[in-house]
Amino acid sequence: MEASGNMNIIVGNKVSYALDLLICITLLVGVFMLQPSTSATDTPAASDSANASVTVGEACSMTGSGMSSHSAEVPNGTYQDEIGTTTIKITCNDSAGFSVYAVGYTGDAIGEANSTKLVGRSTNSLISTSTATSGDNSAWAMKVGTNGSATYPVSLQNGFGSYSAVPASYTKVATRTAGTDVGTEATGSTITTTYASFISRTQPADTYDGKVKYTLVHPSDAEAPLSPQQATAGCINYFANASSAVGTMGCQSASDGNTITLLASNFSRTGYGFAGWSDKYDYATNLSAKFYGPQENITVPEGTTTNGLSLYAVWVKSEGNLQDTSNVTALCGTNGTGGSLITASTDGTANLSSVSALTDQRDNNTYAIAKLADGKCWMIENLRLESTNSDNTTGALAQSYGTSTTYGNFGGLADAESTGFSSTYTANSLYYSGTQSGSASINIGTTSNPGYRMPRYNNLNTQNRATNPTSNTFANNNTTGGMYSYGNYYTWHAAIADLTYNGTNNQSTTGTSLCPKGWHLPEGGSSANASNSEFWQYGLAIMGNAPSNNSYYQSSETNINGDIAAKVLRKYPNNFLYSGGFSTSSIYSRGSLGYYWSSTAGSDYVGYNLNLDNSKVYPGTGNNNKYYGRSIRCTAGS
Repeated sequence: MEASGNMNIIVGNKVSYALDLLICITLLVGVFMLQPSTSATDTPAASDSANASVTVGEACSMTGSGMSSHSAEVPNGTYQDEIGTTTIKITCNDSAGFSVYAVGYTGDAIGEANSTKLVGRSTNSLISTSTATSGDNSAWAMKVGTNGSATYPVSLQNGFGSYSAVPASYTKVATRTAGTDVGTEATGSTITTTYASFISRTQPADTYDGKVKYTLVHPSDAEAPLSPQQATAGCINYFANASSAVGTMGCQSASDGNTITLLASNFSRTGYGFAGWSDKYDYATNLSAKFYGPQENITVPEGTTTNGLSLYAVWVKSEGNLQDTSNVTALCGTNGTGGSLITASTDGTANLSSVSALTDQRDNNTYAIAKLADGKCWMIENLRLESTNSDNTTGALAQSYGTSTTYGNFGGLADAESTGFSSTYTANSLYYSGTQSGSASINIGTTSNPGYRMPRYNNLNTQNRATNPTSNTFANNNTTGGMYSYGNYYTWHAAIADLTYNGTNNQSTTGTSLCPKGWHLPEGGSSANASNSEFWQYGLAIMGNAPSNNSYYQSSETNINGDIAAKVLRKYPNNFLYSGGFSTSSIYSRGSLGYYWSSTAGSDYVGYNLNLDNSKVYPGTGNNNKYYGRSIRCTAGS
């Protein structure tokens, strides 16, 4: 239910401010149903009783009135408050309460340029939004009040009890957390909004227009309505697109027509998986929305240099647990066939029909999943399983999940990167043995050899979050940079849940991993033994052919859409990232290289992995020392 107030400021020798309130009302009327129940016989027995049920539908609405005839004359160079009043009355029978959100905008749609500014009709001049106190620049503001003596008073939110900047996106201005108001009181739950302005002496004479839209949301803890966001000129700006999302991201400089690699995500949202970026805030219902992988290469659209480009996080709500085979079967089918998800196309245009999300019961991390080109379901986010303990310097288990035979028994990873990892520092690594569905023993190994240490991926991202990261890189042992979606790094032995350093021989594939029950680490192998591995088969599916040199795809090899393998891997919803790696005491190659462990050993000291960079892809045929830190992607199936 929405109401919008139109603001007109006329600037000349004097300033006149008038408010016209346009109200759109949707009323959900309660439906009362009486359903008597009779017995199967014509003459009910004395002990029989008639039953009746009544269903009351939710009925919440918002009505308003504006003082359209009100006007105030404000000479240039002065401040004026109480310029027009919007009165809104809310009637709602939802016992969980309701909230009222407000957003400023211009033109006919939210999110147009200068969305919180008053725009001149005949000039390009603006009146910006701020607290509107006296100053050097013209400004306007809004203040929300409440009828505190009413039977059902609302509470003001976000400081709008005094004049505040008109919000650029939907912002909660008032709320009621409990109780109902069905409109029987004379005043009910009512809020009033007044507007103020300061007009500088140099403000050009003109009529300036703008609007504030009010939206009713219930219950009171519901998330804010979505709204478009304005990017900065010459920037790709990334928006969380959900009030419950955590994290910040800065400007990525971009110019029209250039090819650019998008940034990985620094956002997270409890109960939702991150599936990529979209150019539309309402991507779920907007048929023209485009979807991009978190580090996809794109050609910067025309207009970005002047107006910027807004990209929005694509969130997929969890449909259950990763470990629940019935959830996985319903979404993914069995043996690559069936299930509700369609197989993603290799050009990244499958929209949301190939994507879902499930939650890891071990630590409640939610991951977006997709049925990729090989017909199998994959996690399309990097594994983030880690210790929740801040340090774990004592060698004790940082986190344990008990002796459950369902999820396995294992404990956390090692110290935060901020410890510095000097050559003499003793850190802890995770080693796990036993099958995923059986009991397991735990050892936390300690060593002063930095080559065998395994850090948490970036404590700064999980605890404090990097401030306005603006690149894919990470400044080691610093407080800036890094992206949440890069996930954790794991040694090969930690990835395959092995207690030993060197116990798996050449070309053997393990049956254990840190992947959730019902999921596993993909197989890899040398070029001579890779044809049956999952990474290899996935490469065939996205490219249509095996690598010409039978080892890795080169930049000269393209698929049917003319894309090289590295580009396809990073398209939506494949979403393989340049998440870099960890070796000895440093993180490297974030934003330029990606490494993903397979379950296959190359020798006592080497494990196979999928490698990708801007020119070539090793589909499970790359190999690295087992003590290197690499990313993990899991695929469905035991």
